[in-house]
Amino acid sequence: MTAFDLLNRFQPYLFPGERVLWSGVPKRGLSLRGADAYLVPFSLVWTGFVISMFIQTVNLSGSPDFILIIFLAVGIYMTVGRFFHDALIRGSLIYGVTNQRVLTLRGRRFRKLTSLDIRHLPKLELTQFGDGSGTISFESQDFFGSWTRSGGFAIWVPSLNAGSQFFRIRDARPVYELIRNQVHSPA
Repeated sequence: MTAFDLLNRFQPYLFPGERVLWSGVPKRGLSLRGADAYLVPFSLVWTGFVISMFIQTVNLSGSPDFILIIFLAVGIYMTVGRFFHDALIRGSLIYGVTNQRVLTLRGRRFRKLTSLDIRHLPKLELTQFGDGSGTISFESQDFFGSWTRSGGFAIWVPSLNAGSQFFRIRDARPVYELIRNQVHSPA
């Protein structure tokens, strides 16, 4: 997808006089975060415990309980599936900065636009990585706020919290500075 294609995706959503200053996409493919240092061991312990219960139940009664099948499916999702789910969601995200808003466009078939007024952002924070990529956060990322906004899944799948951040974008510092300059420019 070219930069021109990205810019054109936002055209139907722009206000009169609004113009796109930057557009980009999050890091594609599988991605680990700092929280995974805790989430991966937790999910391995969870899944291991459920597998041992599953085996014991099958050995004793010949068939597993329905609830154990559900817990096993949750364990497999937490251990492996969430990484693929997150990558799939990030594959359809497009970010944009205009002279008035920060925009997130999600979805391929059914589009969902999330926007925040650039001059009234609750927060503007840059987390930069060694390769120059980074995440720009616009809202608080506390556990309970993420939990309620995403139905509880943003801790496991960060792309579900996509409206309040530009997750792992390339060359994040210039984008951060562009937003910061727009925040402080006269209307």
